[in-house]
Amino acid sequence: MNLTINKLDKNFGPYHAVKGLSLSVNQGEAVGLLGRNGAGKTTTIRMILGLLKQDAGQIQWGGKTFSRDEVKLGYLPEERGLYPKMNMLDQLIYFGQLEGMSKRAAKQESLKWIDRLGINEYIKKDTGDLSKGNQQKVQLIAAVIHNPDLIILDEPFSGLDPVNAQIFESVIEDLIAEKKTMIFSSHRMESVERFCDKVYLMKHGEVVLSGSINEIKSRYGVKYVNIESSEPLGEHLTVLDKAFIRKGKEYQVQVSTMEQGLHLIERLKSLADIRKINIADPSLNQIFIEKAGD
Repeated sequence: MNLTINKLDKNFGPYHAVKGLSLSVNQGEAVGLLGRNGAGKTTTIRMILGLLKQDAGQIQWGGKTFSRDEVKLGYLPEERGLYPKMNMLDQLIYFGQLEGMSKRAAKQESLKWIDRLGINEYIKKDTGDLSKGNQQKVQLIAAVIHNPDLIILDEPFSGLDPVNAQIFESVIEDLIAEKKTMIFSSHRMESVERFCDKVYLMKHGEVVLSGSINEIKSRYGVKYVNIESSEPLGEHLTVLDKAFIRKGKEYQVQVSTMEQGLHLIERLKSLADIRKINIADPSLNQIFIEKAGD
């Protein structure tokens, strides 16, 4: 089954939060929904969840009007949505029952996930007493405990240290391998590049960039020459009329074409002792900063 959104609109009085949004997510595909705060991502997610009603447009699942009664949906929100005075296990069993699971099945799945995420020692602890990272783990379990068809992860790495972020990455990889349909919203562009088949970048309620990450980088029309030398290169690059950014021992120069990059490499080789050099596509983070900025 695939999720299709066609010409979605949402207004809050005079404020046009989402303008003619169209996107599609195929079964087993992870799609990145990107943008700065206020771009319209959260409003879009809330319309998919049925928490807001669109003013125009359609949300469909498998060609039919999307219905929470017919589609099992898992949602990990950016904001904490837990009961602070309720212990972890009881809370997860409750969330599982809300999704139609029996108490026994919800307990079995909860224990399985608690063990996998390494939080067994907190099983009877109130969630309000857990660290932010462990609260995020509880929210992740609540989002997937009922084996949903569609999973929406909104800033899933919020509050996580590097070790716990790696655990989350492993879970997300497994969900993708299980052919779950996934919408992934995050400001961690390296994670988006790792998991997503394609992305939609929103700005002021509209999609300003979409496609596979490779297509987007190809269309971007900019490449970067990264150079490391045993001697300073600033003067040489200035003589060659090339603006550069210095990052420690590495110099980065923006070029428009591969040919320009190769020409620059040849000129520098004749002027300085080059230790390492390569031509790279822009990162998704670099594209995001340019396209999403005001």
